[in-house]
Amino acid sequence: MKEPLFLEDFEPGQVFRHPGGMPVSSEAIKQFAGQFDPQPFHLDELAAQQSFFGGLAASGWHTAALTMRMLVETLPIEGGLIGAGFDEFRWPRPTRPGDILRMEVEVLGVKFSQSKPHQGFLHHRVTTTNQHDQPVLVMTGNLLAPRRPAG
Repeated sequence: MKEPLFLEDFEPGQVFRHPGGMPVSSEAIKQFAGQFDPQPFHLDELAAQQSFFGGLAASGWHTAALTMRMLVETLPIEGGLIGAGFDEFRWPRPTRPGDILRMEVEVLGVKFSQSKPHQGFLHHRVTTTNQHDQPVLVMTGNLLAPRRPAG
């Protein structure tokens, strides 16, 4: 288990990378879609061929969920990852069956709270790519992070 990180452990320009890849299968795409985003281009290869995507594509929310998993495994912020909103959230291309997703987080800024001195915000950009280093999800936002306790 990694040591927990506090706001003071971050500085602009730092990059954290998930240590491995997250494979995506047709079965996983269909299972997620069946429960959370039941659209034909996520559930059926034939219907997907006739769609905008031209083939089976993972739900963007599936890609986001896999990204969240990798983010949790990469940034062990004390108390967990607590989102404080997004400035940008986009899917430049679909995640496909057979893709292996990788994720990196770049620290864009650190802001200490004036009203709550025990915490602050980590402004960051997350980029999830496939095995060809093509982005499939890009998001920028803020995470709430505790300050290191005194003493």
